[in-house]
Amino acid sequence: MIPTIKDVAAHAGFSIATVSRAINAPHTVNPVTLDKVRQSIDALNFRPSPLGRQLRGERTRLIGVILPTLANPVFAECLQGIDELASAQGYRLMLMTTQYDADRERHAIETLREHRVEGLILTVADADTHPLLDELDRAGLLYVLMHNDTVRRPSVSVDNRLAAYDGVRMLIAHGHRRILMLAGTLAASDRARQRHLGYSQAMQQAGLTPAPALEVDFNAEELSPSVLAHLTSGPNRPSALFCSNDLLAMVVMRGLRRARLQIPHDMSILGFDGLAMGELLSPALASICAPNREIGCAAWQRLLARVTGTYEALNETSLTLTLPHSLRQGATIAAISNHNDAMPVRASTSAGRPFA
Repeated sequence: MIPTIKDVAAHAGFSIATVSRAINAPHTVNPVTLDKVRQSIDALNFRPSPLGRQLRGERTRLIGVILPTLANPVFAECLQGIDELASAQGYRLMLMTTQYDADRERHAIETLREHRVEGLILTVADADTHPLLDELDRAGLLYVLMHNDTVRRPSVSVDNRLAAYDGVRMLIAHGHRRILMLAGTLAASDRARQRHLGYSQAMQQAGLTPAPALEVDFNAEELSPSVLAHLTSGPNRPSALFCSNDLLAMVVMRGLRRARLQIPHDMSILGFDGLAMGELLSPALASICAPNREIGCAAWQRLLARVTGTYEALNETSLTLTLPHSLRQGATIAAISNHNDAMPVRASTSAGRPFA
């Protein structure tokens, strides 16, 4: 049975009010009395309730983290970065996942607010038009977004549009002309939309016609027969696929193998995220790499600065922080040297940035 403050009071021989003062305002209690209360607390292994302190209006040092899922290692890596710094600075995390479901997002935010978190770190489907974030702004609850590509709200991310542009240019530089992007529902992800913009810009600058993204079920472990047929049949099937995240790229690779296509000889694959497990595949997955753990660390640092009122010390002039991406060559991309689709690509004269 878990001991209560009433048990401590009976063991020490004092009133509940005296024990409460010994716990919450020890400087107001006689040293002898305080010592006896502490001995009783140790003897009973009593732990004061954090909720009780919250209800009294004291600082909770509790931070809420809302993520779409932990099944995608991207978010687990972000969480690791947050937790390492938060625990070292005496904060606790309360985690909830949403699967990008609006009702679950609302429930998560309401639950964390009930626990009086001092701030939130979260990833949502669409940051710019999210009504729950508008509510947080009105309520004054501090938060920082991770991975959401927005200039309207506090966020830490990579430049998804530029990253996709660089990755697709790498495919084009290998001679690919028929490049197709696979993604989840674009309407549900600001990141996927930015990545498709980058894909389109790279294609257009190379004199190629971008295709609409092929939207697939992100949660499916297999490609549907119709999607697989679209990718593998016909003389104009794509020679390269740009997948909007690494997990999707892995699902695609498995589907293509079952269709008896060889990667990269029959089709090249490029992912996005830079998951370490991608390098364990055979062939190793080429990917656009985001610094996921560092995104979590930076989100924590920016939130802590807001919570403690030291944001100016970060010397940041923007709500958003953009971290650099990189390209991992991998072995899932093959050059098309003697293919009708091969074409030279001139080096960019704009330092790689497709937009002014």
